[in-house]
Amino acid sequence: MTFELKSIHPDPSQAHKMPYAPAVHIVGACDLMFISGATASPLYHHHPHHDDEHVHPHSIEEQTKNAMEAIKSILDHVGASWKDVVKVTKYLTDIRDGDGMHKTMRAYFGDWAPASTMVCINQLSSPGARVELDMIVALPRKG
Repeated sequence: MTFELKSIHPDPSQAHKMPYAPAVHIVGACDLMFISGATASPLYHHHPHHDDEHVHPHSIEEQTKNAMEAIKSILDHVGASWKDVVKVTKYLTDIRDGDGMHKTMRAYFGDWAPASTMVCINQLSSPGARVELDMIVALPRKG
């Protein structure tokens, strides 16, 4: 079975203003994969945390790139692409980092804009972490 992802824009003439789609409609059959939050820390790290595994670059662009690369490894493992991502939740410790984060993410997503929520929070799971991303992915059913 196949499916199609459609960005929903009530006013398509305004879509160019947004780095995300107001909604994404999954048409047809698919499986869903939920990706846990990724930060600039290595995807696999000890719990409880070992400080030496969580030394983050200060740049929001570098932190976002590290998180996106961790997520890319998951997408690659299951044979998915960025265009299969239907929802992103972005957690920032400084809302002013949104533009730098979006610029970095755009290099991965290209012209695809999944549904999205951005939240500013007090802190993340390790000192110095400024961004965390989690995603929902629509995958074709096998067989």
